[in-house]
Amino acid sequence: MKERYKLGLIVLIFLIFYYLPIENQRFTNAIFESLALAKWYAQEHVLLCLIPAFFIAGAIAVFVNKASVMKYFGAKANKVLSYGVASVSGSILAVCSCTILPLFMSIYQRGAGLGPAVAFLYSGPAINVLAIILTARVLGWDIGIARAVGAVLFSIIIGLMMHFIFIKEEKRRQADEDFEVTGIQAKPLYQTVLHLFFMIGFLIFANWGKPQEGAISFWWILYNLKWILAVVFLSFVMLSSIRWFSKDELTQWVYQTWYYAYLIIPLLFIGVLIAGFFFGRVGYEGIIPSEWVYSVVGGNSLQANFIASVVGAFMYFATLTEVPIIQGLLGAGMGKGPALALLLAGPALSLPSMIVIMRTIGFKKTFVYVSLVIIMATISGIIFGAITD
Repeated sequence: MKERYKLGLIVLIFLIFYYLPIENQRFTNAIFESLALAKWYAQEHVLLCLIPAFFIAGAIAVFVNKASVMKYFGAKANKVLSYGVASVSGSILAVCSCTILPLFMSIYQRGAGLGPAVAFLYSGPAINVLAIILTARVLGWDIGIARAVGAVLFSIIIGLMMHFIFIKEEKRRQADEDFEVTGIQAKPLYQTVLHLFFMIGFLIFANWGKPQEGAISFWWILYNLKWILAVVFLSFVMLSSIRWFSKDELTQWVYQTWYYAYLIIPLLFIGVLIAGFFFGRVGYEGIIPSEWVYSVVGGNSLQANFIASVVGAFMYFATLTEVPIIQGLLGAGMGKGPALALLLAGPALSLPSMIVIMRTIGFKKTFVYVSLVIIMATISGIIFGAITD
């Protein structure tokens, strides 16, 4: 860095601290919300969401044969099969936009094509069966059905568009890179599948959300049994680890898990702090006043749908929290079109997830991916609002 740039940076930092508006109540409240969101994220999402996801990603990297990933998600894989599997993955994985990241990174680094990997990245948090049902019950069946159909179509269309936009780069990547992460020989298929199944089962039930009052008894039964089921799956994970894997294999698994945690966790917390500063927590304000949002998302204009998509894309939504947030916004005058736009952009993206995605696939691909989500959510909101209003 040239000396004048160093001097400019020092002057800029000095001016920031010199004029820091600590006496402004909104600024200090935004700082508090930033730290409060980070604390909530650490308490609610790291131990039971992210850490199991890191172990699953590590297991994929170590135990899953590269040929299997290439068969189902590689550049030469059957497109109907690869995009079909990727687009409905969220019906199994009830995870948020951050928990899906280590899984996305793992399959991408194992050789999955950009298109199927991005379809998986979008669908993971977007097509959550519980979220779809909750959306339909609370916000109306029209929005619930539109969200389900839109999320599946989005994952396929965005994945295909990413594939074709970056097809030359993907061909070079597939030809040049060695996707083998470890020297572990492939395990028998049934062992790998069952081991991953047990870990996914623990991830799902350890994070099973409480149903709303009036929900059908089946969801309440699962909720009441969640910890029993989670412990059962965790026991199977431990048993399969001891019976099927050697000490060297387990060491490599732990190392690969640490590798993903080391790459992702610092970036996520930086993103959470920034998101908390600007948007605050659910029910609380950051530096951006909530009335600004209310005033621009009413009706079904292009502006309303676009702003709803952008706010949804950058704001952090934990699994299922988007429904009560949008319920409050609808009560404050938000149009149905912008509500759907926010639902299609919000759960699948967040500022923290963007930072990690950029680390994985680069700024250009991340910018195109985020732009596609925002544009398609905006168009879908306009169409849906025109039909329902």
